Amino acid sequence: MPAVALNIRGSFRFCTAVFRLTRLPIHAQGRTALRYIHTATATITRQASSIGVAPRPERSLATPPSLSIRTPRTITTTATAPRVRAQAQARKQPQARMATTMAKIDVDTVLKAKYPAKAHAARVAEYIRSKMPGATGVLFLEGRADCLLEDSDEPIPFRQRRAFMYLTGVDAAADCAFIYDMETAKSTLFIPPVDAESVVWAGLPLSDQEALAKYDVDEVLPTSELNPQLVKLGASRPESTVFAIAERVSDGVTFLEFGNKNFSLLAEAIDECRVVKDEFEIALIRKANIISGEAHRKVLESVKGAKNEHELEGVFIGQCMRRGAKKQAYPSIVASGRAAATLHYVHNDKDLGGKDLLLIDAGAEWRTYASDITRTFPISGRFTEQSRAIYEIVLEMQDKCISMLRAGIEWDSVHVRAHEIAIDGLLSLGILKGERKEILAARTSTAFLPHGLGHYLGMDTHDTGGHPDYKDPDPLFRYLRVRRRLPVGSVVTVEPGIYFCEFIIRPYLKDPKHAQYIDEKVLDKYWDVGGVRIEDNLVITEDGSINLTDAVKDPDEMEKIILGS
Repeated sequence: MPAVALNIRGSFRFCTAVFRLTRLPIHAQGRTALRYIHTATATITRQASSIGVAPRPERSLATPPSLSIRTPRTITTTATAPRVRAQAQARKQPQARMATTMAKIDVDTVLKAKYPAKAHAARVAEYIRSKMPGATGVLFLEGRADCLLEDSDEPIPFRQRRAFMYLTGVDAAADCAFIYDMETAKSTLFIPPVDAESVVWAGLPLSDQEALAKYDVDEVLPTSELNPQLVKLGASRPESTVFAIAERVSDGVTFLEFGNKNFSLLAEAIDECRVVKDEFEIALIRKANIISGEAHRKVLESVKGAKNEHELEGVFIGQCMRRGAKKQAYPSIVASGRAAATLHYVHNDKDLGGKDLLLIDAGAEWRTYASDITRTFPISGRFTEQSRAIYEIVLEMQDKCISMLRAGIEWDSVHVRAHEIAIDGLLSLGILKGERKEILAARTSTAFLPHGLGHYLGMDTHDTGGHPDYKDPDPLFRYLRVRRRLPVGSVVTVEPGIYFCEFIIRPYLKDPKHAQYIDEKVLDKYWDVGGVRIEDNLVITEDGSINLTDAVKDPDEMEKIILGS
């Protein structure tokens, strides 16, 4: 999800509350994009210095080699209609295959296995030893407890703690605990004993034997055995360390027998290890994408007959539930007309009549793993000249940024490339005027693209390990959620957008620093476009990426589906 790059108010909380950050999707339906053929002529350091940005320190588990980024393409088109026709024609021409490919994952076969919890625990232990050489002891985690609403006897919807899920694979059972012995690599899951009164209302829980068969652990014991096991492990090695997460240890749990307690490193270790996904995790994200892609298509087929945004939200959620995805990864954004300029619009209750575009940012969750997909399309089935022009620019932003993806690429540089393409496109339409380099240096483009290009994706929609810097004085990067080089196996969203939000843009028009680069008369023709965002989910490979999202995004195909429904 993107991050707002607005400096009207100093408060990040205020910005996020007003503009709700964004996301964006990518290629679909087997469309093949142009191969990245221009030879890179400038290193990332030179690219950064050319726009006045100092190189950032690395924060990755392994530091990949430095990569160059490609030479920016110059757009010389000056008229909207010719630009649209040229881009549409280019998509129909035979194209060389680029490094990004569509996912061909046998999801059902991969997911027949157990969630690889023991491998995750071993990785976390290895990370801890990299920070504390020779560390021994146990990793201790508690799962989420069942809780009731404060003024009702109804339960709060259950959401498993992601750290607990990562080391156990337990996604739906409450009141559990977990111990991993770093010396023996033995993992033990503790589940609540059967409570007769609870069985009357909720049925029988998993037995110890059923839990052992279902989850990738070595032993399953009742939670009544938790403290005796901790005492035993601590007493046998009194100089060892118990690693736990602060504020996530119940009052009744005792660590007295352990000579050392560490409440900081375990959370860091899990967050960092979650960045690189294994085959099973990628299959889970792909499964969520498959279901969400079908739901997005159903929305396309339904939009002409809909009267209100909430109808389409219902279509999306209903289609996901029909496929077994009972939870959404995040609250859906279903924004029509000018509402699409609000990044995290949540009302989803406005009438569709008389409006041009609909932006839907919605994704299902599959066994706690998220999809995050955004599509924007014409409610009537036909783009206007203005909305088609903006859509083509955003699609080009996504295509070109995806073509840059590969192991070791610095995410900052991809984000800068998105702004360069946005500036070129807005210059070609006459909305911006002047020189690209000057406009970028002034950060005027943040008026139209106020959020980051994307974020890590996994068990959380905005997944861990990106190291954002929300205090960055540079508005271009302040809300960029990933500030590191992308490692192999990481999953990232690529979600460029262009928005016409008066609340954001009007202050730029009053500031001479920015007003000199914006043609207000031309801009006035585009307010009703609202906003366009396109978002896909991609796995980083050694020499490219794999697109896990196949929701339709070709503008001609979207029009065809809407008009044919």
